[in-house]
Amino acid sequence: MAPLAAALLWVLLLWPHGAGTWREHTPRLRVTYGELLKSNSSRWLLAPGDMPGSQALLLDEDRTWLMVGAKNHIVLLHLEQPGREPEKISWPAPRAQVEHCQLAGKDVETECANFIRLLQPYNSSHVLACGTGAYQPICAFVQLGARGQGPGMRLLSHSLQSGRGRCPYSPRQPFAALLVDGQLYSGTSSDFMGSSAAFFRTEVGGAERGYIRTEQHQDHWLHEPTFIGAFAIPDTHNPHDDKVYIFFRETALDGGQWERRHIHARVARVCKNDVGGKRGLINRWSTFLKARLLCSIPGPQGTQTHFDQLEDVFLLHTRDPQNPLVFGLFTASSAVFSGSAVCVYSMAAVRAAFSGPFAHKEGFDHRWVQYKARVPYPRPGTCPSETYDPLLRSTKDFPDEVISFVRAHQLMWEPIHPLGRRPVLLRANVPYRLRQLLVHRLEAEGRHYDVLFLGTDDGKVLKVGLPGEAGAEAVSLEEISVTEVPSPILDMKLSPKRQELLVSSTQGLLQLSLSRCELYGQTCMDCCLARDPYCTWDGSACTSLLLTEKRRAWCQDVLKADVLSQCQDTAEGMAAVEQPVFGVEKNSTFLECQARSPQTAVRWLARRGEGLGLSEVRSGRRVVVLEQGLLIRQLGWEDAGTYECQAVERSFSWPLIRYSLRIIRHEATELPHRRGKGAESSWTDPRVLGAPGSGSLDAYCTALRLRERQRQKAWQQKWQHRAPESKSSRVRRQPWRL
Repeated sequence: MAPLAAALLWVLLLWPHGAGTWREHTPRLRVTYGELLKSNSSRWLLAPGDMPGSQALLLDEDRTWLMVGAKNHIVLLHLEQPGREPEKISWPAPRAQVEHCQLAGKDVETECANFIRLLQPYNSSHVLACGTGAYQPICAFVQLGARGQGPGMRLLSHSLQSGRGRCPYSPRQPFAALLVDGQLYSGTSSDFMGSSAAFFRTEVGGAERGYIRTEQHQDHWLHEPTFIGAFAIPDTHNPHDDKVYIFFRETALDGGQWERRHIHARVARVCKNDVGGKRGLINRWSTFLKARLLCSIPGPQGTQTHFDQLEDVFLLHTRDPQNPLVFGLFTASSAVFSGSAVCVYSMAAVRAAFSGPFAHKEGFDHRWVQYKARVPYPRPGTCPSETYDPLLRSTKDFPDEVISFVRAHQLMWEPIHPLGRRPVLLRANVPYRLRQLLVHRLEAEGRHYDVLFLGTDDGKVLKVGLPGEAGAEAVSLEEISVTEVPSPILDMKLSPKRQELLVSSTQGLLQLSLSRCELYGQTCMDCCLARDPYCTWDGSACTSLLLTEKRRAWCQDVLKADVLSQCQDTAEGMAAVEQPVFGVEKNSTFLECQARSPQTAVRWLARRGEGLGLSEVRSGRRVVVLEQGLLIRQLGWEDAGTYECQAVERSFSWPLIRYSLRIIRHEATELPHRRGKGAESSWTDPRVLGAPGSGSLDAYCTALRLRERQRQKAWQQKWQHRAPESKSSRVRRQPWRL
């Protein structure tokens, strides 16, 4: 779809929702960096400048430590002992390799060093660490000390081995890695220039043995891929059917060789017991298949606005280990608009695509079409196990026909659609792009509630709630600036046990609490309308759910937020104080009123006359309803009356302020001796007429005339007693003050 057409479709899709959509997308709390530090809900684990370039994080919740991979260092932080000094390992690149990197034209500070990019747990006492090694990737094991016996982390120098095919050469190039069953699955670049990338499996934990990878120089296998994530997901109860799923984006020429290049989001899978073919695809994947991930907004006449730039993937485990939920973060950008979206996929939809028809190129222009010829047996992509055929014990037992088919047919014809066939979260034309995604599922009273934590490219963390019911809208809870200056979020880790979020950026490493409940407000109504599942009203304050002992006081009905039934003190303090205001006829006046939360709408009701009820005020030629208040451009006698400003949220309304507007005739503001032709103007701010202690209008006017007479009398006496010699001097008139 053309960028302009996509933008027009975007406008058409969002226009009907109007301000309501805007309010849902606006966070209830917008926390600046300074407010975050004052809220006592964050702590720098690595302050800005301590460990620049902290790109790899490994969290062990059971032992409460966090391992950080940085430039030339590995750091171990003990989360339950904030005062304890971090353990550090210095692991710089060899001097000769740094010099070689400089000769190749790389920057000595930002590229020619050993940036630790990979930290994967090998067993309870060892961690596999890999770094760029100044553009010569290198890996080694890190041994952990026994728990509770003090410092003991050390790098095993005898375990040093090449990191090629495991870790990228560049400190900035995205990659994906997964260590499972002593084998490392990694999608990364395979050369110094970064022009070629592949998906590898290598053995770790001993002498370097064989490896397996995708075919080289075959664009229909992988074409300029950017790897995002890798996950091991069982297919059946038989472990021989287990597969590894790889998520990435690549440049696709799906429309023909003469058409423009498109970025497509993909998911590929391989069998864990794949050892390659016997006569073909030797040391190459023989079960590698891939399918397109769709995340789009359906439009009129079958058009689609696609988000194809896959940025991050999160696997949310459920009670069924074979059927986790896949959350994908996508972006789209053009010269007209930019946006981000989150789509959720079921493993049933993923497996259905891989069980469907294959794609095939044919015709003079090599267009992709559905493959309708005979598919060989066993079906390509099937793992060798007794589940499907007891005679197939290895991929080397596959017939040559299957190997030849796999070599030419990796792409599936049917794409994978998300749940509901549309995103669960949209952000368009915002001053940032979403880069990182984490999901935390909370369960209570038989229902679940998912909270998304999204990292941006300008140093913000967004917290968004997704109610578990179909059709329920996303709730924007917080927008938190975690860096003093805008800088991209590099990585995030979630600690559900400690109720903390660990955020890595170019500025450092921050430990962030999952909630700041006290900032929502001081009443039960404010707490419940926030719909933050981490917060509850304990009878006196809005506090963290896990910190309160009154679990039955949990009022957070995140679906309905029915304040009347959830809060006992709703009626208390609901009556608005009436404030008298005077306005001058034929002049304009402004009645100020603004809601506490940007998610709350404001409406105005007026009673203009005796015995009449309140009626809603709408914008017109003389009256304009603004977000900050009500503007009456030209007052008339008919505008006198009572004006009430009400806050409205989720069908619940409450008064904020009430004004009693009284109109003053225009002639009453002019003094008698000033009405003549050529007289200077005298103006008094009408707002002071409504000030506390001003009394009635008649008393004010009487005092005004008395002051004027006194001023005139004093002026005449000044001229009568003035010295004769000073009469010729220059007279300086002082401005009149009433």
